[in-house]
Amino acid sequence: MELFAKKDSIVREIWGKSDTVLFIFAGASGEFALNKAVDWLYFTGKLPSDPLDRLFSTVQYAKFIVFSSVDAANASIDSLRNIHGAVEQNRGASIPDWAYRDVLFMLIHYSIASYELLERKLSEAEKEEVYNVFYRVGDRMGLKELPLNYAEWLPVRERHMFQDLQESHYTFDLFKQYKKHLGTFRYKILIEAQKLVVPDYVRKLLHLSGFSILSIAVPLYRFSRKINMDCLFRSILLPSQYKKQINELDVHPRKK
Repeated sequence: MELFAKKDSIVREIWGKSDTVLFIFAGASGEFALNKAVDWLYFTGKLPSDPLDRLFSTVQYAKFIVFSSVDAANASIDSLRNIHGAVEQNRGASIPDWAYRDVLFMLIHYSIASYELLERKLSEAEKEEVYNVFYRVGDRMGLKELPLNYAEWLPVRERHMFQDLQESHYTFDLFKQYKKHLGTFRYKILIEAQKLVVPDYVRKLLHLSGFSILSIAVPLYRFSRKINMDCLFRSILLPSQYKKQINELDVHPRKK
């Protein structure tokens, strides 16, 4: 059985740890609120009613693809495209290709940024591997104008951010919903986490400072994992209704 991401792939290691995935989620939640195409998810009503669940479902789709066989991953990607196609039909318009690319580009960026924050710097070959896995996702979805490699992707990613991100009333509403569903304390943790992984341009649009209190806490968290206390940290930081979903994100990473 051919795997979508090889068994020893760095992508499986990144997506096999719930704490790394949580930072991917945190960063994407901030940037997503700025995207000019976010109104598409307001069309169904699912995003404003429960934005955390909507973002979790996106993360879980990505994780399933990473840990599946090629056939199962392709079937999941096809299903995802069909779901969006139904939304397009109901609205009588097409989701722009650049909007799909933006979501794909977020998964690439935050996979790398989150892993480097919590673990170590990735080599250029490992970054290329991350890009290649998600490139194949985008290619299967039929996305156009995808850069062929990581080096070519970097300036395209930069250009996409400048063209496709803006502060809007959707931005304010989404962050209001984040706070409502997380509570004040956990919402502040989300903001501090975003500061650590979002690009400078996103940080500027979200009016975030350059310093995060979590920059002090991250080394402590790394230590807590060594003494198996990380579950305690997560139980404090996560709403109870999402704990089961978070625990299910953990898989055994590749051996060092």
